[in-house]
Amino acid sequence: MSNLIEIRHHNIDQRSIQIIVNALKKGDLAIIPTDSIYAIVGDLNHREVLEKICKQIGKKPNKANLSILCDGLSNLSKYTSTISNPLYKLMKRLLPGPFTFILKANNNIPKIFRQNKKTIGIRVPDNTICQALISELGNPLISSSIHSVDEIQEYLTEPQEIYENWKNKINLIVDGGAGKNIGTTVIDASNGEISIIREGLGIEKI
Repeated sequence: MSNLIEIRHHNIDQRSIQIIVNALKKGDLAIIPTDSIYAIVGDLNHREVLEKICKQIGKKPNKANLSILCDGLSNLSKYTSTISNPLYKLMKRLLPGPFTFILKANNNIPKIFRQNKKTIGIRVPDNTICQALISELGNPLISSSIHSVDEIQEYLTEPQEIYENWKNKINLIVDGGAGKNIGTTVIDASNGEISIIREGLGIEKI
């Protein structure tokens, strides 16, 4: 049975953050709010987390669209190839925010994902809970969005609803208030060109 931990954006409880981070470091998964939809996350540096997330979302690692959640742009060089000045300026203007940038991966990504992965999704969410977790953990999170089984509603947005659906699958669920039901805008910049491959939140800022 999961623990449902309530954290408010405007008043971050550091003790709750520490409880979640300690669990993540052990290889546990958590469901947390972002600046778009709620996401399943794990410690990027823990070897077992990738398989755990893929098992929960019912996809093979080579088919899963997983993203890396960062708390800023300073560590991009650890995971991506060289970024052009125009692209960096665009990222700096839009991030933190509800955008996923598909970038060309460097040699560290295949080691983490244990497969010949050539691109990686990068997110810098504009969410204080998410930022606090990444900062306390000391490295990025690996993440996947959680979908609803409802044909009408694509994403689960209410924490209590998320808890009822996931309480027997995920160790920790963070109640950070209602989430959004629209995903991020996805920008593919992996081949040198910048193209929007999904319009979502934040599209009006581009």
